[in-house]
Amino acid sequence: MQPFLTAQWRYLAMLNFVVEPLLLEPFVPPGAAIDYENGEAFVSVVGLLFLDTRLRGMPIPLHRNFEEVNLRFYVRKKSADTWRRGVVFMRELVPRRAVALIARAFYGERYFAVPMKHRIEHVDLALDVEYSWRRATRWESLQMRARGEPQPIRAGSHEEFITEHYWGYTCVGNRCSEYRVEHPRWKIWKADTFALHADVAALYGDQFAEPLSASPRSALIADGSFIEIHQREIL
Repeated sequence: MQPFLTAQWRYLAMLNFVVEPLLLEPFVPPGAAIDYENGEAFVSVVGLLFLDTRLRGMPIPLHRNFEEVNLRFYVRKKSADTWRRGVVFMRELVPRRAVALIARAFYGERYFAVPMKHRIEHVDLALDVEYSWRRATRWESLQMRARGEPQPIRAGSHEEFITEHYWGYTCVGNRCSEYRVEHPRWKIWKADTFALHADVAALYGDQFAEPLSASPRSALIADGSFIEIHQREIL
């Protein structure tokens, strides 16, 4: 079956924080449970580039390339004799109103359209990534810097836990959906420096202000790849 959406996801800047599970419980889809790494629950602020975006194989004029910044956490859901490890998206920012409308209509995603921009400087072994968005009159940003070559992700590592989730979940009110995401295993840089400049309480809610103001457990940049997103199913 042809995927619903295809694109390139590139330069995924992933800032990962430990949080109390009770903060996440209200957002867990039915039939799913929080996915823990060594007894800890995580949320991630992720910025990335969508490139060559297509719906059912067709490009959307003026909407093929754009930025996204999202807040996510990690769940797993039993299916037959296997576990589906997935990501729950709590809020997603994009610069195009049409992208937000399509995502809300077809996937129930919590997309919001705001002015956005990015800066990617990748020269030799130096990589600087910055995703910025404007709310009201204020620009906010996620920034990371890394050096060297991207490295393969080690099996059983923290980096594998953060990157290897191949299902997406969204819930709006009592309506939740599930969809499959396919991509090859990525390589990553561990960021040397990083910063999240944002009014976290206004952006994500008062409950996330304290955990997202603490030191993150990790800051990673994934090189990214071609991805396929399949039609959703209502839970």
